Amino acid sequence: MVEQASDPRRVLLVAHTGREFAVEVAREAHRLLTGAGLVVRLVGDEAEALELDPVEIAYDAEKAAQDVELIIVLGGDGSILRGAELARPHGTPVLGVNLGHVGFLAEAEVDDLERIVQVVVDRTYTVEERMTLAVDVWVDGELVFDTWALNEASVEKAAREKMLEVLVAVDGRPLSRWGCDGVVVATPTGSTAYAFSAGGPIVWPEVEAILMVPLSAHALFSRPIVVAPTSKLSVELVAAWHGRGVLWCDGRRMVEVPPGARIEVRRGKMPVRLARAHEASFTDRLVAKFDLPVLGWRGTAELNRRKQSAQEEK
Repeated sequence: MVEQASDPRRVLLVAHTGREFAVEVAREAHRLLTGAGLVVRLVGDEAEALELDPVEIAYDAEKAAQDVELIIVLGGDGSILRGAELARPHGTPVLGVNLGHVGFLAEAEVDDLERIVQVVVDRTYTVEERMTLAVDVWVDGELVFDTWALNEASVEKAAREKMLEVLVAVDGRPLSRWGCDGVVVATPTGSTAYAFSAGGPIVWPEVEAILMVPLSAHALFSRPIVVAPTSKLSVELVAAWHGRGVLWCDGRRMVEVPPGARIEVRRGKMPVRLARAHEASFTDRLVAKFDLPVLGWRGTAELNRRKQSAQEEK
């Protein structure tokens, strides 16, 4: 059930209400949005914590993003992934304002809140689609669990003192067998998350591909691989090995997987839509988020100077 107001322009505000700073920012965002004439909707469990008025309250979280033009998420990547869960079934764009650390999924920092609200009010943001993963778990030929991921699906050992023995395959053909701590299968969006910390490559979001990155594999051939978005990757827990595994999707949805289980990952049919308020390239975002050393780069200005010098010499 959603209590609705008359104004058709609605945004869903999502915040990490367990953090006092996030609550303060949410109240400021609410003030700015309602002051501009937009209706703010909250998920039921957050509405009680934020104590905002006026608001719409969505008591059914699965329908919270229905009939709203945008979801504004205040928090880190974990909060934005929660926003993506709410948004994906309805195709609603998600705009993240970073209150965390790196916040790679976020479009803006909290200091930019007032400008971001103005962008929303003026509808001057753009929207891009990010591919997702469809994830199935099979046990003894039976589908026992299915879910999805925006960043990654990771198969990990359940017990710290044991490792997994896995057989990985691409498009139904076996690739290699590893004793390892686990395997990460990621999208380009997730290449800067868990897959990156495990030693995987950074893949630009415009590239459509699926990554597989082994975790601490005891094998000579255990390099990260990148396959076509049409490929299907599978990770099978070798039945003769008695270690149990755990499947995590985006660090939010989890299921235990027994020996002999097979996890299949392919491109998801339904993307997640991210709103963008900046024109910065992905390269610029990488430099800013990771504070990469680029001092000394001359770029276009230097090229233009050389062209000018060449013309003057003629």
